[in-house]
Amino acid sequence: MQEYSTPTVLEIPDDASLLDAVARNAQSDPDSVVFTRRVDGRWAPVTAKEFATEVAALAAGLVAAGVQAGDRVGLMSKTRYEWTLCDYAIWTAGAVTVPIYETSSAEQVQWNLGDSGAVAVILESPAHQATYDEVAGQLPDVTTVVQIDAGGLEELAASGRDVPESALAERRTTLGVDSLATIIYTSGTTGRPKGCELTHGNLLGTGRSASIVLPELFNDQGSTLLFLPLAHVFARLIQTACVESRARMGHSADIKNLLADLGTFKPTFLLSVPRVFEKVYNGSKQKAHGDGKGKVFDAAEATAIAYSEALEKGRVSPVLKAKHAVFDKLVYSKLRAAMGGQVAWAVSGGAPLGARLGHFFRGIGVTILEGWGLSETTAAGSVNTPANIKIGTVGRPSPGVTIRIADDGEILMAGENVYRGYWHNPTATAETVRDGWFHTGDIGELDDEGFLKITGRKKELIVTAGGKNVAPAVLEDRLRAHPLVSQCMVVGDQKPYIACLITLDAEAVGPWLKGKGRDEGTPVADLVDDAELRAELQGAVDEANKAVSKAEAIRKFEVLPVDWTEEGGQMTPSLKLKRSVVMKEFSAEVEALYA
Repeated sequence: MQEYSTPTVLEIPDDASLLDAVARNAQSDPDSVVFTRRVDGRWAPVTAKEFATEVAALAAGLVAAGVQAGDRVGLMSKTRYEWTLCDYAIWTAGAVTVPIYETSSAEQVQWNLGDSGAVAVILESPAHQATYDEVAGQLPDVTTVVQIDAGGLEELAASGRDVPESALAERRTTLGVDSLATIIYTSGTTGRPKGCELTHGNLLGTGRSASIVLPELFNDQGSTLLFLPLAHVFARLIQTACVESRARMGHSADIKNLLADLGTFKPTFLLSVPRVFEKVYNGSKQKAHGDGKGKVFDAAEATAIAYSEALEKGRVSPVLKAKHAVFDKLVYSKLRAAMGGQVAWAVSGGAPLGARLGHFFRGIGVTILEGWGLSETTAAGSVNTPANIKIGTVGRPSPGVTIRIADDGEILMAGENVYRGYWHNPTATAETVRDGWFHTGDIGELDDEGFLKITGRKKELIVTAGGKNVAPAVLEDRLRAHPLVSQCMVVGDQKPYIACLITLDAEAVGPWLKGKGRDEGTPVADLVDDAELRAELQGAVDEANKAVSKAEAIRKFEVLPVDWTEEGGQMTPSLKLKRSVVMKEFSAEVEALYA
């Protein structure tokens, strides 16, 4: 049995809460810019004092509306400044935030608000209001509904003008490290979402630790543009870490505008999931090949990877250093400019990044620090740091965390980051926390230096008819690195061999066809049996198979005429694949692979 611990780096007083940083920032440096928000299409600064004032005003409005200490308040919105503002206002009122993904269905809204017993909900837009209205009759406990785009926050603040400061001070005294801060409902890849209870201490411990173990990112000179949904625990941790460290934060509500927003915001570090980094890489490669500069890009890519690998070994040869300098002017600097020009660091979580992509980005001058965690562990579990990084792993345990590998390979965790349980579900809590250890459901291994490598999900392990255990993530990560591949799912449980379903990236198909001298407007659905495209994908499959043994290799694949999306129900809001849904919807295609 393997085990590795990282000592706690700070002690947090029992009466501490997430509100302390707001007051501290406003008092110690009131004019420092802690947020930059979109106002009439331009970035406008928000100082520490202004943020504290706005938070207090909204909190007073919630108190005036009858929200009591400990009450739950729903929050459904895209990633924007007001999300963070409302989150801290809810805490200031002594209440508990219940995030709802802005893409949630009416049934999901009803479940989150109803299961949590929410008494109020803050909605972003008329569309969200319409979704809520579908189930409002089933939510008798919700007595206050606020819509941001309809001027609801201004009205809420105005309604609280007569609430004395002493009332908010009294609410703050009800909070401490053991107080419930938020109930985050899992994405629900299987069954009904469960509400993870995270305390002020959970978020404080992970948020403050971030500025200690990642000082190059989280400091008062740093800045980041947050585009992940704040209903997800990873984005929530970053929000906390930024407020605690006074790193300036902006919000980008639509990933379609991300490149434009990065160009004007110019962050110093980024937080993302692997799929976004894959899209940046694939898109750049596809564009270079489409513009007739494919050979230059491919040579630059090989050089970047070789350079990063040499850095890991501790020695970069003069020849490689010279080649790297040439490609930095020709290629790498342009890639960094596309991300705003100032980005030197990034943190990736949510799924495995893959060593090749990690080496590529470090080689171009943007080091991705891969980490790992779950909603139940406040997004923290392990992370690579600038001082201790090993590409291909998710780093060493976070401060105050102990990681153990069970005999069956499951990763167990104990520490200050672990949640206190599932909301009103002691049975489910007891299934995951046993003998003081949280059973993550992930499988992995620790090396001699304590670096953790994730090899798959326990429930996702495929056991072939021949008894071979196969972790699909290894193959899927490699396959998605190909520009034409949008999503893929390895299958083969109780089957004679491993096979795969593949969906195409519609944005990449057109340029690929053009490069082949073919009609770039050909619909994706017309290409599923295309011999030239299948040959291209076979090359990607062959490349992926190099990472596994012959018994684990993909023998057949099927190209689907449609992609898997959150809107289609096959992906969660955090871009995790709902395997059970895919297996049900495409059962005929899976069976055809074994016909």
